[in-house]
Amino acid sequence: MNPNAKWIIAIALIAITATAVLAQRRGFRRSGADRGDVPVWSNEAGFEKDVFTFARVQYDSGYGRGWGRGGGWRTDYPDADLNFSFRLQQLTAMKVAPDGKILRLTDPDLSSHPFLYLSEPGRLEFDDAEVKALRRYLLNGGFLMVDDFWGEAEYENFHEQIKRVFPDREPQELPLDHPIFHCVFDLKIKPQIPNFQTGEESQYNGGITWERPDARTPHYRAIFDDKGRMMVMICHNTDLGDGWEREGVYEYYFREFSEKKAYPLGINIVFYAMTH
Repeated sequence: MNPNAKWIIAIALIAITATAVLAQRRGFRRSGADRGDVPVWSNEAGFEKDVFTFARVQYDSGYGRGWGRGGGWRTDYPDADLNFSFRLQQLTAMKVAPDGKILRLTDPDLSSHPFLYLSEPGRLEFDDAEVKALRRYLLNGGFLMVDDFWGEAEYENFHEQIKRVFPDREPQELPLDHPIFHCVFDLKIKPQIPNFQTGEESQYNGGITWERPDARTPHYRAIFDDKGRMMVMICHNTDLGDGWEREGVYEYYFREFSEKKAYPLGINIVFYAMTH
């Protein structure tokens, strides 16, 4: 895998107009199994492998496996994936696939996707084959974004699982001056993005955005390889995926969390992952 594949050269962020475009709130909401009102766009025929595809990791957990509702790997799916892919192609010159993809870590096509998204790892359970596959993927240039888990118990579970992948590497808290918070959108704080219910209530309860008492502080941690390349971005006590999924539901939630925090940081993470 080469994270500097030829299509990355085409990344040209439209920094001057990005904020104005993002401020144009969409009313899109899916219904059923289709993409609802999320626009469809096309990329040049014959170059399907030269576009960015949002790839979500499917895994087994205490919630069970498969497509059942109730949390786990498919939380915020598919709305978050579709909306984020749309915004990424809208706000950048990156060629983006309009449909995301779901992958097991043992999928033979894994190395074709330089960026993976993993949601709600609070009850994540890797098997031995997945541990080996993820280690190989990351050391060969891949990038994993982990999102949407809250509190100490859920972090302990994820920490235990990721230490099986890298026993000798410890996640490091990223300082606010790290480039990932500033490479496209300049974030002044490490944002905490709650679910939309908590986000809506925050305008009436003094700004509480944490989802449980032991999750008041958002943490952004990373795991690096021997050359200092970031391999894993861990977004704990925050939920970027809900900010992407729910942008068309409530005006306040969109303005305060989707527009100002979830999309800017998500785009920063992708841009940083693809260019470093």
